[in-house]
Amino acid sequence: MAGKPLCPTQAVPPPSQLSFSFSPSLRSQRESIPQVEENRRWRKQVEESPLLCPQWRLAQRTRGWSSWRSQWPFTKATSFCKTHTRLFKKILLGLLCLAYAAYFLAACILNFQRALALFVITCLVIFALVLPFLKKLLGKKLTRCLKPFENSRLRLWMKWVFAGVSLVVLILWLALDTAQRPEQLISFAGICMFILILFACSKHHSAVSWRAVFWGLGLQFVFGVLVIRTDLGYNAFKWLGEQVQIFLNYTVAGSSFVFGDMLVKDVFAFQTLPIIIFFGCVMSILYYLGLVQWVVQKVAWFLQITMGTTATETLAVAGNIFVGMTEAPLLIRPYLADMTLSEIHAVMTGGFATISGTVLGAFISFGVDASSLISASVMAAPCALALSKLAYPEVEESKFKSEEGVKLPCGKERNVLEAASNGATDAIGLAANVAANLVAFLAVLAFINAALSWLGELVDIQGLTFQVICSYILRPMVFMMGVEWTDCPMVAELVGIKFFTNEFVAYQQLSQYKNKRLSGVEEWIEGEKQWISVRAEIITTFSLCGFANLSSIGITLGGLTSIVPHRKSDLSKVVVRALFTGACVSLISACVAGILYVPRGAEADCVSFLNTSFTNRTYETYMCCRGLFQRGTQSQG
Repeated sequence: MAGKPLCPTQAVPPPSQLSFSFSPSLRSQRESIPQVEENRRWRKQVEESPLLCPQWRLAQRTRGWSSWRSQWPFTKATSFCKTHTRLFKKILLGLLCLAYAAYFLAACILNFQRALALFVITCLVIFALVLPFLKKLLGKKLTRCLKPFENSRLRLWMKWVFAGVSLVVLILWLALDTAQRPEQLISFAGICMFILILFACSKHHSAVSWRAVFWGLGLQFVFGVLVIRTDLGYNAFKWLGEQVQIFLNYTVAGSSFVFGDMLVKDVFAFQTLPIIIFFGCVMSILYYLGLVQWVVQKVAWFLQITMGTTATETLAVAGNIFVGMTEAPLLIRPYLADMTLSEIHAVMTGGFATISGTVLGAFISFGVDASSLISASVMAAPCALALSKLAYPEVEESKFKSEEGVKLPCGKERNVLEAASNGATDAIGLAANVAANLVAFLAVLAFINAALSWLGELVDIQGLTFQVICSYILRPMVFMMGVEWTDCPMVAELVGIKFFTNEFVAYQQLSQYKNKRLSGVEEWIEGEKQWISVRAEIITTFSLCGFANLSSIGITLGGLTSIVPHRKSDLSKVVVRALFTGACVSLISACVAGILYVPRGAEADCVSFLNTSFTNRTYETYMCCRGLFQRGTQSQG
């Protein structure tokens, strides 16, 4: 019996009573005190004996052999499942992966073009899953390879070599690329002009971090080349914009059910504002799943190692690609109290220079080019950090130079349904805010135009409006962005409306110009230009992409003051400078678009148009016939 557990059926009699049981009647028996103490000691020894199997102890606790026998199969199954839980999860996960792999291969084999979206999503998921394993596998090797560059002299030489090579490449690019299109040099001169203006207005001229400035502008230019010039990048972002438009069209299903088909088709409020609610719901789900935080951290890490900015300001600016200027500071809420003025200025600049993902959906619904909006939002992040360090350099000692200890908060929701509901509920306030701003600003703009027109008529000046004043004052600046002189008045009006009123009003007016061009309306009617060129549309889209307007000052101050009320005076010191810097970020992005933009698509055979009868008027037909007419008049002298 030594070492072998006793079965429950083997009785173990007590030393004093062979018929001993754990019955309550034992207490009623007249026993002597020594005998009771002896029985208690015996029972304790039996229960703690290693020779008794655990099932026997379980049976004693449940008071009876029959109870243990009835629970034995269930207990055994439960114990087995708990013991092999990880194995069952791996088996189930493997079966699901095999099923998805079979489905994925079948979809790609049947029609790869139709399954392109599935292919892209699958590749992104695989990359996200494989990245941690690659870091574990190759992280130490890369660290050993980069160890020689820790030498200060070698790093200094590498910096100068890289700077020289970059300068030579830029000069060659401008010389070769602008040889056929000299108007692109105007956009390059515009970039230099805005940088000089910001440097002249800098808070601390001697403390400017030129590494951050040049790296930020360089990253913006490289990303612009990938998106605008290369076929792969252009087609990728064009495809992404189309997918976003298709995705946003699903809003019609919900809004039509609530408001009816007629209202959704004809009324702006029921057509555009539900998109904000839908997109807010989706962004909340992505934030709950951790996808937004993951992308923001990767973008912030890349910007930090290249530009040398601190962790908190980089996280906030990177977060502005997806969230608005009031939501992005919440990502770094615990650290705002200890941030320097330069870091707070960078956070504000990032908010003014970009648009949120929710508002992006509303702009796309206007008919604005989706790929240009997405490109402008991403390109603005490094440029915002660069110009922020130019306008307000760091002169204090930051506590957040390392990203260690700086973490993004997770969503507080318990499940996906709660996240979706909270996102939709929170977006209602944003949609109502947009509607209220549109009503208020359009009404104020109409009143200002009426007042200016009345004042102008008193001195025989006809048609004096706010837009006309902006078209004259801002025309030189718009021309330096690369816009043709004939399009400058209309673009200057839009830039003025965006800065002094609201970007929604400006984008709505831009969409009207685009619709006129696409519908074939004549370019000039009674001496007034009806639409702008495609190049001017792209440049204008980039220049309007941002929250840099006067009304945003109150929104930004209100949001940040609610988080750190004791720093209200510090926030008020830098908000105006941040607004001006954020506006310059959008204008420089427009200049980059002006440098890189080239017409795409094959030119139409204008000669074949002479023998063709057209029943509709399109922009392509109009441009072809106009070009044919101009060449004909030039050839005739």
